[in-house]
Amino acid sequence: MDFCELVVKKCSIRNYDPHRAIPDDVLKRILSAGRVAPSAKNLQPWRIHLVLSPEMLQKIYPGYSRDWIQSAPCLMIVSRNRNEGWGRSKDGYNSLETDLTIVMDHLILAATFEGLGTRWIAAFDPNILHEALQLKPGEEVFALTPLGFAHTDSVNAPKRRKSLDEIVVFW
Repeated sequence: MDFCELVVKKCSIRNYDPHRAIPDDVLKRILSAGRVAPSAKNLQPWRIHLVLSPEMLQKIYPGYSRDWIQSAPCLMIVSRNRNEGWGRSKDGYNSLETDLTIVMDHLILAATFEGLGTRWIAAFDPNILHEALQLKPGEEVFALTPLGFAHTDSVNAPKRRKSLDEIVVFW
């Protein structure tokens, strides 16, 4: 699959096959894709939490209000410390959220390439996740994604996207 096919294929999944385990080599390739994500000044201001144990998943589920997440056999959670991002001295811009978005995108696209489903989630209870993951002081969850093989009946409607003329300004 080439890159253009990959980004078109990527879709948000809400129904996973809970009985189909993700092979360790697949998980390593996905995590490696996140590891090599670029970041401002190469600070790599993230931690990736891979949650596979049923006990830990049960601690995290209350942090997200939708039941469908429980069908995923795995969660990938990206956390950050707000003080670790690069800041531009001219205007105070901080690259932290950009860097974290890049690592999440690398992880999600790598998972799609491996035939797995994902869904970027930012709507969660940060206190529940902070406690469950035993995050360090100053560390917080940025985003998470369920990870697993899409259930065979999870069919997504075609993506609706604006045309290039609506979003691109040519000069």
